[in-house]
Amino acid sequence: MTDMDGIDAQVAPSGTGCLDCETDGSWWFHLRRCALCGHIGCCDDSLNGHATAHATSTGHPIVQSFEPGESWFFDYRTDGMFTGPVLAPPHEHPSAQPTPGPGDRVPGDWQQLLLDHRSR
Repeated sequence: MTDMDGIDAQVAPSGTGCLDCETDGSWWFHLRRCALCGHIGCCDDSLNGHATAHATSTGHPIVQSFEPGESWFFDYRTDGMFTGPVLAPPHEHPSAQPTPGPGDRVPGDWQQLLLDHRSR
């Protein structure tokens, strides 16, 4: 369980994809939403781990999954998952958006790239 000081349920997400990957032309595996400011970042299984980088650089301690059908929260302070409040919509990236995404930037060997990344 966690306290709710890292959550602002009224803040909308920053977009439908990883804000940082969009900026640098990269791609993501899964998406996470900062529960305090709405920043959308890619998960740690992605090549860049922008969600964790955002939490580290800003001190915003909680993310929620931004994947369809997932509503769990993760607290970086406790390294634990929990159930939290309903955040401002939308609650997930569009169902037509592929995973990984965005589709036009995902390399054909993406699975091998992620496996190699995890083994580092």
